[in-house]
Amino acid sequence: MVDYGLNDKVAIITGANNPQGIGATTALSFAKQGAKVVLVYKKINRPFDASKTDKNGVDRYYAANAGNTEVVESKLKEINADYLVIESDISSESAVKEIYERIIKQYGKVDILVNNAAVDDENGFDTIEKITKSVIDDTFSVNVRGSIMMTREFINHRGDYGRIINISTDAAQIFAGQITYGASKATLEALTRSIALEVGKYGITVNCVAPGPTQTGWIDEELEKSVLPLIPMEELMQPEDIADTILFLASKHARMLTGQVIKVSGGHAL
Repeated sequence: MVDYGLNDKVAIITGANNPQGIGATTALSFAKQGAKVVLVYKKINRPFDASKTDKNGVDRYYAANAGNTEVVESKLKEINADYLVIESDISSESAVKEIYERIIKQYGKVDILVNNAAVDDENGFDTIEKITKSVIDDTFSVNVRGSIMMTREFINHRGDYGRIINISTDAAQIFAGQITYGASKATLEALTRSIALEVGKYGITVNCVAPGPTQTGWIDEELEKSVLPLIPMEELMQPEDIADTILFLASKHARMLTGQVIKVSGGHAL
C-alpha cells in the first residue's frame, strides 16, 4: 500500500452516509492510511420503494441517502479506525461553526477537508423552462454556500498542514437538463482556483476532483447501457477510483499541486 503520509492527520468528509458513495469510500480510504476521519452528513429524505433497494437504481440510492452512517461506521470499526460522526446541515452558518468546534474539541486540529456533500433536484425542475426559486436556493445553499463556509472555517482553524479537495462533476461546464446543479459545480471549480490563490501563502492546497458517471448505487442496468458508449474507457467509475485521486491530492506527494480541476471520468465529458 502506498504511504500517503496521512497517519494521524484529521480529515473531514462531508456527505458520507451512503455506504456506496464517494464520501464513505473516501473516509474508509483515509482511515486505512491511519488518518482520523470525521463523517459529516445530513439525511436527505426522498420517496423510495424499499422492495427495490436490493439492486442499483434510484430506490437504493435514495434509501442510502435517507439513512445514517451505521453501515459506514461498522466498516470503520472493523479496521479500528479513529472516527467522529456529526449529523448536521452545512448550509447553516451556525451549524458549520459547531461542526468545527466539535472537531477541535475532539482532535485539536484539522488537516484535510473534502467538500463532497451535494444536493440536486429529482423532480425534473432543473431546466431553464421549469426552474424554480426553491431549486436554485436549495442547490446553491449546500453545493456552494455550504462548501464555502466549510472552507472558511477550515482556513480559520488551519494548522501546519492543509489540503482542501472539492468534488465537482465532469459535466459541470455543460450540464443541460440539470442547469442549476451543473452551475453550482462549475462555481465550485471557479472557487477552487480563486481560493487556491488566496491560501497558498499558508501552505494550503486547494484542488477539485470532477468524477464521471460513478456507481454509487444510483445507476441501474438500463442507465448503464446508455452511459457506457459515452465513456471511452468503456467502464463506469467506481467510488474507489475517485477516493484514490482524493487521497493523492491530500497527501504529502501533492504539496505543490493546487488550483487544479482533475476529471476522473474515463474520458467522459472531456
